[in-house]
Amino acid sequence: MAKVTNLEEAEAQLSELDLLSSMFPGEDEFIVTDQLAVAELKDYVDNKTSKSPSSKVQFTLNVKLEIADATMVEFSLCCALPLKYPAVLPEITVRSQSLSRAQQIQLNTDLKTYLKRNSIGEVCALNAREWVKDHAAAYIQPELSSSSVMTSRTVQSEDVIFTKLWIYSHHIYNKHKRKNIIDWAKELSLSGFSMPGKPGVVCVEGSQSACEEFWSRLRKLTWRRILIRHREDISLDGSHAEMQKQRKFSSFEEKVFNAHGTRGNHMDLGQLYHFLDEKGCADVFQMYFGVEGC
Repeated sequence: MAKVTNLEEAEAQLSELDLLSSMFPGEDEFIVTDQLAVAELKDYVDNKTSKSPSSKVQFTLNVKLEIADATMVEFSLCCALPLKYPAVLPEITVRSQSLSRAQQIQLNTDLKTYLKRNSIGEVCALNAREWVKDHAAAYIQPELSSSSVMTSRTVQSEDVIFTKLWIYSHHIYNKHKRKNIIDWAKELSLSGFSMPGKPGVVCVEGSQSACEEFWSRLRKLTWRRILIRHREDISLDGSHAEMQKQRKFSSFEEKVFNAHGTRGNHMDLGQLYHFLDEKGCADVFQMYFGVEGC
C-alpha cells in the first residue's frame, strides 16, 4: 500500500482538518469518519512515530441551501484524502436526496472539472464546499438542464472571476523572496500585502489568472512550508469597476508590525489583527491563527 512520504503533505492535511474544525464547529457540519487515520496523521507530524500513515483521512462536509421555493436542501460532500494529497486531488462525492442519479453524476463531474482547473497541488476541501454552496441548487431546477447550467458557469468562471488568496508560510526572511513577492504582485496588477517574519503572511487579490500565476511562481521557490490558507473566488460581470469594488487593498505593500524577538523576526499579531479589521478582513485572522483577534 502506498504511504505518505512527504511530511509537508501530511502537515498540509492536518492543517486543513484544523481549519475545517474551527470554521465548522457544529457537529452536523464537519464530521470526521475515520478518527484512527487522523490519529496516525497527528503522530506522524508530531514525530511520535517514524511510521507514515497508511489510511486515508475521511470526513463529510454538510451544506444546507435554500432553493427557489424557499425549501431547504442538504448536500453532503463525502471526502477522502489520498495519501499524496494535496499533490493530487481529493476524492469527493456530493450526494443529496433532492438530486436524481443523472443530476448527481453531472454535479460531481462538474465539481471535479472545477477542481482540476483550479486546485491541483493545493488543499481544496473548503473550495469544493464553496463551489457546491454556490452552484448545487441550480442542478435541481427542472427547467435547467445540467449541461446548460455548467456551460454558462464555465464561461463565466473563465472570463470574470475575482480571486483573493490568503497564503501562509512558516517564515519569510530572505530579502530576494521578499522583493520577488512585491515585484510579482505589482507586475500582475495584484493588490494586497505581505508580512515577513515568522510566520509569514501574503494576501493577493485581482483576476483569477493573475493570482494563479503569482501562486505558481511563489510555490516554486524553496520554502520550509507554504500553503494557501484560504481562497475566495467571486463571479463578476467583467467590468473594471466591479473588479475595483471587490478589492480590500488599494495597492500591494510589505507590512512590518513592530518586529521583535532575538532576530527581529516576530511581528505584533495584535497590530496585524487591527490592520485586517480596518480592511474588513478580521475574520481571516482566526483562519490563520485559530484564535479570535482583539
